[in-house]
Amino acid sequence: MKVVDCLGSRCPIPIIQTSKALKDLAQGESLRLLADDPATQPDLHAWARMTGNRVEILGPTEFKVTKEAPDRERPEKRLSN
Repeated sequence: MKVVDCLGSRCPIPIIQTSKALKDLAQGESLRLLADDPATQPDLHAWARMTGNRVEILGPTEFKVTKEAPDRERPEKRLSN
């Protein structure tokens, strides 16, 4: 399982690093996030609700994040004349 070590980092860094790391995983795969910022837990749960992914608390500074949402394709930018 991939580990994202954000110990000592303040939000939003743990959320940003988790989001980036999930892009490399297939749907259904998980990663372990290590983060000790007290804001990480509520922010991570809010992010998971918004993105459709799942978060489990493994310990005070340890979280399991499972990629449940499919990758979203980026819409192409439209140029206006």
